[in-house]
Amino acid sequence: MTENLPKVRAPSIRDVARLAGVSHQTVSRVLNNHPSIRESTKARVLQVMADLQYRPNRAARALSRGRSRTIGILSAQSSEYGPASSIAAIQDAAREAGYYVNTANLDTVDQESIEAALMHLMLQAVEGIVVIAPQVRVFDVLEQLSITVPFVSLQSTGHLDDHALSVDQIAGARLATRHLIDLGHRRIYHLAGPQDWIEAEARMRGFLDEMGAMDVPTTAPILGDWTADFGYHAGRELFGRRDFTAIFSSNDQMALGLMHAARDAGLDIPGDISIVGFDDIPEAAHFWPPLTTVRQDFGELGRRCIALLLSNLPGSEPIADREPIMPRLIVRESTAPPAF
Repeated sequence: MTENLPKVRAPSIRDVARLAGVSHQTVSRVLNNHPSIRESTKARVLQVMADLQYRPNRAARALSRGRSRTIGILSAQSSEYGPASSIAAIQDAAREAGYYVNTANLDTVDQESIEAALMHLMLQAVEGIVVIAPQVRVFDVLEQLSITVPFVSLQSTGHLDDHALSVDQIAGARLATRHLIDLGHRRIYHLAGPQDWIEAEARMRGFLDEMGAMDVPTTAPILGDWTADFGYHAGRELFGRRDFTAIFSSNDQMALGLMHAARDAGLDIPGDISIVGFDDIPEAAHFWPPLTTVRQDFGELGRRCIALLLSNLPGSEPIADREPIMPRLIVRESTAPPAF
């Protein structure tokens, strides 16, 4: 008969801190090779880690070599097309530069979850972090925290823009709106994304800026949730009015739902209604009709993001060019001059 042996708890970062006589934040800084840590403190903490056989050992080994060649990604809403494509592009660019990538996904965006995700990355001894967090409240929390390694954000928020590199969402929305205006549309609706998303806010602003610049009357944007289901149900309500000739949708999935609703209402696209999307997802060229949309160059975003992040590492040359990446309008068959 096998004895029920007591389970031995693996040592934690707080165990290391207690035995080394320091705070757990100091242990985190040691793992991160922060320059403010005295050599004597670092040596004591590393000795306790070795005595306890503290895991992950990868961090301690990386520190003994001085480099981990690992980049962290702090990501929220990674299932959406834009964030998922950004993560894939960064992983490709990091591999080309000879770096590993460790991703911490946020299920919720409260302070405790963000702190835990950052701690997870620090325990891997990451040399830098890329923040892909579409919601404004993530950056409100990040501003209160001390990130002790170089980091780059893929969203421009007005708060941490010294660290930002992004696709110009406002310019992309203006391209889409101007395309409809140039075709002769003057009654244009905007189906926006969620209000707390940075990209949704920027695309809404671009739409309103372009409509104002061209002296075209506007109606209040409709706040959506990025899904095709929302686009469909919004379309079912809107197409009963028929007081517009075109819709600029803040993403391609909602545009797909709009197209479905238009067909159910017996409307022709683009004969009765023109629709423009945003993102140019791989399926956009195969919608019926193929969707006019705005393309973001995620490959270029990934390459420039990694180059910028690595330029902030000790001993690297800084990069001066941090201009936003310009999107492109892809014109297909879902837009045409208004019929009335």
